[in-house]
Amino acid sequence: MGLGSPANGMGSLPTSSPWAQKYRGATVEDLDPPPALSVKPTDSISSALMNAYEREYTHLTVVSDDTRALLGYLSIPRLKAMLDKGSVRESDYVEHAMQRFRRRGNVYKIITMDTPLEELEGFFDGGIDGSGPQDFAVVTDAGRRFVLGVATKWDLEEFVKRRPA
Repeated sequence: MGLGSPANGMGSLPTSSPWAQKYRGATVEDLDPPPALSVKPTDSISSALMNAYEREYTHLTVVSDDTRALLGYLSIPRLKAMLDKGSVRESDYVEHAMQRFRRRGNVYKIITMDTPLEELEGFFDGGIDGSGPQDFAVVTDAGRRFVLGVATKWDLEEFVKRRPA
């Protein structure tokens, strides 16, 4: 019997995409996201780039030197464009190129290892309030104290391709 058939007592499940049925209860943990690679605002851009290239990461989290609090992120494609335009140099600090999280007045969607993949897809497609698509998600513990990894839309697409129908 298929998912959502009356015999399993679940009824019909709404689907937000053609992939939703393929998730079959999978969570972010099933993506097996790689550990986040964090840099500090005072690290050089060249050092951050080298670390990202070595691990083939497209996004790096930026954490405080002192508290290890999450301050923002560094998008490598955006950074490359900034370098090409000359708005930053490889010798500059990460703080000149990072995108800061706005903490005051903003509500952030918490993505944990237990977040269902349907929710993650919704986050990528429209963000927390439908304001726009997101490129990646920072995966944290439920208390948002630790950055556990980074998940991208590509990770989600690859999971669906690998999973048997």
